[in-house]
Amino acid sequence: MAEHPSTPLRLVVMGVAGSGKSTIGLALADRLDARFVDADDLHPADNLAKMAAGTPLTDADRAPWLADVATVLAEADRMVVACSALKRRYRDLLRQAGEVRFVYLAIQPDTAAHRIDSRAGHFMGSSMVESQFEALESPVGERDVIVVPAESGVDLVVDRVVRLVLR
Repeated sequence: MAEHPSTPLRLVVMGVAGSGKSTIGLALADRLDARFVDADDLHPADNLAKMAAGTPLTDADRAPWLADVATVLAEADRMVVACSALKRRYRDLLRQAGEVRFVYLAIQPDTAAHRIDSRAGHFMGSSMVESQFEALESPVGERDVIVVPAESGVDLVVDRVVRLVLR
């Protein structure tokens, strides 16, 4: 059954590759009767090619992509976006969409690498996990961030986030 908060709901499910952003984001959107967008689908072809080749993206590579993500995030009052949002300045740009909250899926590097190695057909390989952790500026302590351990099962993570968002 969908849950409906009375105020606009814009959630960014964030974290490194392999943390479960897409899986959790889709489940949250379903539970909250919100639109779901995977920010990976908004990457230009050049970014996808770089990541597939094991080359980390630069801030210049990410800038137009993040602007597109913020635009999409602002398009609806009930939106869940899966987006790495690894740096504070990236999150600040996404905050411009208005009333945004972040769900940080905290995960250990070895677990993230194992998950990536286990999935087929994704553009990002486990070799990219290390660079993701290097780029990560922890959002812990930011006022609009919910921190959830990503090693928990999908239902447990979604239940916890829904409780925290709707309280």
